[in-house]
Amino acid sequence: MQFIDFLQNGLLDLSLGQKILTFLIATQITIMGVTLYLHRDQTHRGVSLHPVLQHFFRFWLWLTTGMQTRDWVAIHRKHHSYCETENDPHSPQFYGINRVLWDGVELYTEERKNAETLEKYGKGTPDDWLENNLYSRFRYLGVSLLLPINFALFGVLGIAMWALQLIWIPFFAAGVVNGIGHYWGYRNYKTNDCSRNITRFGFIIGGEELHNNHHAFPSSCKFAHKKGEYDLGWYAIKLLSWFKLAKIRKVVPELVTHENKQEIDKDTIMAILTHRFSVAQMYYTDVMKPAVVAEYQQASKKMRKTAKKCLKALSIDWRFVDPNTREMVSHCLSNSQTVETVMAYRDELQKIWEQKGKNAEQMIDSLKEWCQRAEQSGIESLQNFAGKLKQISLHSTHEAPGLS
Repeated sequence: MQFIDFLQNGLLDLSLGQKILTFLIATQITIMGVTLYLHRDQTHRGVSLHPVLQHFFRFWLWLTTGMQTRDWVAIHRKHHSYCETENDPHSPQFYGINRVLWDGVELYTEERKNAETLEKYGKGTPDDWLENNLYSRFRYLGVSLLLPINFALFGVLGIAMWALQLIWIPFFAAGVVNGIGHYWGYRNYKTNDCSRNITRFGFIIGGEELHNNHHAFPSSCKFAHKKGEYDLGWYAIKLLSWFKLAKIRKVVPELVTHENKQEIDKDTIMAILTHRFSVAQMYYTDVMKPAVVAEYQQASKKMRKTAKKCLKALSIDWRFVDPNTREMVSHCLSNSQTVETVMAYRDELQKIWEQKGKNAEQMIDSLKEWCQRAEQSGIESLQNFAGKLKQISLHSTHEAPGLS
């Protein structure tokens, strides 16, 4: 009878509800290991965790996932370097959403075997005795030990808990973030990729749901940038910082508007260079979208539908728009002088902040000239945007020494 009780309940003799709660806590610790340690600390250096906490997460991830720091960091850094290209280890634009979502762990494993990737992008990760003689040498020993541990503690249900623990990260991190995070959702920033924020509430995957925000500012350890966005990982960092277990290194300098500021100056240039994706998104939202909507609001239902498709195509990088849609967009734009004009002004603005070799004074002169022409364009939304551009500057909090 005691043996049967042991099989059913394990040594801890927890209720079903307590076992479910224990499982959810364990998976959240794993998620925190990925987002805080692997991602924000080791990969992008936006936060520095205390050495004791770093090693705890190394051990925990080895025990629950079999992942090594160097592998994960190298693959993620390569993803940022070649995002949405054929060299991106897991882009749904090239592999398809189904493969990345459901077989993301397979793509991760394939890239992990690429010695060149590990050598080039894995620098600065742990290379101590434990890493070389335990974690890397016996990669799957941890998850093998976890099975009897779960069985002993929770009984037969512990086996199911073990299996779910193993697929939790492969599905949510490798599948959902890498797949859906580059396929579906909303965008705060017009980045040069297809990254999207899956939801405003980053509670299930530790804040990784705010993926477009992260791609706009990779080195920031805070992923929630707009009002109404919530990053569980950031709350954890703040708590750990209070206990001296984490040091915040980089967050996004806030973009602020000063209504009395009416001149383009060095503060304006610094704000634009730092928040170029924000400015690009502002231009899309405040200038391009109103121009297209106004142009086609009296058109036929078919043309209004075409205009919506046109706007959707213009919201992402032009590289990822298929040829048929490109042709449709070109036709749509060619029918409107106003839309053609705001598109031309957009391209000119981007050239100002992308052109290399210019000093601050030259950029100020170019931007002043752009704003002057925009204010004389006769297009209200473009005139308003030029005025708004003059008013922006950065407000860095005491936590943010700056972005690299």
